[in-house]
Parts: sequence; C-alpha cells; structure tokens
Amino acid sequence: MMVLSSSKNRYWQMLFSILLLCLLVLPAHAVTIKNVRIWPAPDHTRLVFDLDKPIRHQLFTLDKPDRLVIDLDDTRGQDSIEKLPLKDTPISRVRTAVKSGSDLRVVFDLNSKIQPRSFLLKPNKQYGHRLVVDLVYKEKKTVKNTAPIPRVDPTGQRDIVVAIDAGHGGEDPGAIGPGRVREKTVVLAIARKVERMLNAEKGFKPAMIRTGDYYVGLRARTERARKHRADLFISIHADAFKDSRPRGSSVFALSQRGATSETARWLANSENSADLIGGVNGALTLDDKDKVLAGVLLDLTMTATLSDSLKVGQSVLRSMGQINKLHKRDVEQAGFMVLKSPDIPSILIETGFISNPREAKNLQSSAYQEKMARQIVAGIKRYFGSNPPPGTWLAHQKKRLSQGSYVVSRGDTLSGIAQKNKISVASLRKANNLRSDALRVGQRLTIPRS
Repeated sequence: MMVLSSSKNRYWQMLFSILLLCLLVLPAHAVTIKNVRIWPAPDHTRLVFDLDKPIRHQLFTLDKPDRLVIDLDDTRGQDSIEKLPLKDTPISRVRTAVKSGSDLRVVFDLNSKIQPRSFLLKPNKQYGHRLVVDLVYKEKKTVKNTAPIPRVDPTGQRDIVVAIDAGHGGEDPGAIGPGRVREKTVVLAIARKVERMLNAEKGFKPAMIRTGDYYVGLRARTERARKHRADLFISIHADAFKDSRPRGSSVFALSQRGATSETARWLANSENSADLIGGVNGALTLDDKDKVLAGVLLDLTMTATLSDSLKVGQSVLRSMGQINKLHKRDVEQAGFMVLKSPDIPSILIETGFISNPREAKNLQSSAYQEKMARQIVAGIKRYFGSNPPPGTWLAHQKKRLSQGSYVVSRGDTLSGIAQKNKISVASLRKANNLRSDALRVGQRLTIPRS
C-alpha cells in the first residue's frame, strides 16, 4: 500500500509540474504588438505592426458594409490599434476582439473599396519584426498625381519635365542626424521648393515622385518618372556617413562597374537597402514584372543617357558649390538602384551630410533649403539651356536666338539673299513660312544658320 501511495503522489506531482510548466510557457509564446503606425499615400494606405517576434496571420475582406478583417494568432496588445489616426485613409473605424481565447481579430470598417496585401519583414538596424498590410485603392479616382500633361506653348513646343524624387519617406526615415533630424523630412522640404521654382520657369514642368510622408519603392520611383515622361530624374538626399567628419554636397550618376570612392560605395549600399526598411512587397512594385524594365536592369547599355547624366550632374554640382563646400569636385558614380533608368538622364543629389552637426543645422533651416533648391534649379536650367530636348519650348527658343535676320532692300530677290547667306532658297522659305518668292522692301527675314 505504501508503494502504491508513493506512486500516486509522484504521479500527481508530475502532472502538477507539467500543468505549471504549460501555464508558464504558453504566455511566453504570445506575440506582443508593441506599436502600430499608419502611412496614407496617394494610391494606398500602409499599416505597420511592430512586433516582438514573427506572427501568423490571415486577412480577408467582407462587403455590405465593406470591411477588412485581420486575424492575428496568439497575440496581445490591441490598445495601439484602436488609437490609429484615420484621416486621409479608407478606414472609418477600427474594432478589436479576442478570438478563440488567445487570438486577436481586428476589423477595419472601410469607406472605399481596397485590395489588401500583407507581408512580414525581418528585423533590421532600425526596426524589429514587422507585419505590413497595404490597402491598395481600387478606385482610380482616389489616386492623385497621375502623369501630368506637359504644358504646350501655342506654337506647339512642349515643356521639359523634371521628375523630383525626395528620398526615403514613411516607414523609412533615411539618415538621422543630431537632434533626431530626419533625412526624409529635410529632403521633402527641399524637393517642394525645387518644384515651386521650376513651376515658375517657362518651359519647365516639375513632377513629384512622392508628395507626402510615405514610402515609394526604389524601382517604382524610376517607373513613376517614366510614366511622367520625364526628361530628367533627380533624387534628393541628405545622407550620413559612419562618422560625423565628412561634409559637403555631392552629385552622383550611375556606375555600371564600381564606385568612384569608399564614401560613394558606402552611400550606395545604404540607399539600396532602403526597400528593406521601407518595406516593399513584390506585389506592390508595379514594375517588377514589367519586361521592359526587367531588360533594362539586366542590360544597362545606356551610354548616351549616362553621358547626359554626367553633364547635368556637373552643372548642378557647380551651382551647389556656390553655397556649400563640395565633398568632391566632380560627379561621382556608384550603383544606386534609383538611377537605373535607361532612357532618362538621372542624378542623385546629396545636399549635405546630415551626420555632420553643422550641415544638419543648415539643412533644417528653411532659408538654407531655399538657397539649396535655387542652386539645384540653376544647374538644371544651365544644362537644358545648352542641351534642350528636341520639340521643347526651350529648343525652339534656342533655335530662334541662334538665327540671324535680314531686312529686304529694293532689288533684293529670295535667291539672291539665299546666295549671300550661303543657304538654300527652300530653307529660307521654311524659316519664314513663305508661300511664294515675292518680297517687299523693309520686310525682315529670319536667316537660318546652315
């Protein structure tokens, strides 16, 4: 009997220990939502769940009324979800409830049709585990900033379109300088000033790649520039280095081989990892399956485009050198993904090093941002003044200014004037829109250069 009683005691002690162990272990497996952030963009709204570990989830939509449901397995910490700011999003209300004892159900009441997409991101130097949910707008009318129609002069000449890309944005703050100043904020302010100044210039049309605090994938930025039919793509940054000593402005063009300096290589690696921070899902990157772009990224044989990139880059660099020290006197080259457009001259502008205390202070100043934007625009204008794309208003103006004139005197004939100026009668007729060879005394003729 004593042996049997002892065995029973051991049995109950073992069972109690197992139950206690289960009670201790189960809560440790629960996923905690540490924070939730929301980023409205023109074509989608992004929800980012900061987690302490990976999570299993399911999402689906319901209609009548429209809702998005996200089921999060073994999860706690719903307080931050219910406090989300919903302005400018397709979400009208958020509700949460515990499901099956430990799972969390989140219901988003919607005011417009969306296509949900989700993906998980592993920890990086700025964030831990994340669940990203994109609510992509189905209705085209909600998408802002579609490709602009370039302004047309009455004579038929189009504007030069400059795509302005403010680096980083949304989930990706970019480099962070002294006082927690964020690169994404500084460069968007400069980009908006460049946009305003170019808008005031006859013959130019700016096109912003991002207009607010949201992230755009690196490849999607070049694709958006192409949809805008851009003649030039500029990506504005204010990056950091691994110590605070480097300073000065720089301009980069694409390198198909290697970087021109250690700093260039470091900056390119830093910028090209932005998608890991910003969180880009292949399903959202519109150009990932585009055969033309895929061919472009595999075969960057774009000698003419790269040559133009270097020329416009040098013009912008020279202008910036009038208000800030230059990190390098010439345009540098590195493998920046955002510059890999085969048909659009593209440059990346480092306005300064935000890791340098002096430059970080300057870059936060609205007055300094204005100066920097003015110099960027001056460099762009100088380049296109000498190299206007055919068919543009600026090309027409350059041609007109390069032509001479002749005032008809008594006895002059069209053939005689053509012979004196060593041009053909046909070109003289075309330059002056003449329907016949008849002339009148005092008539001013445009003499095209041969």
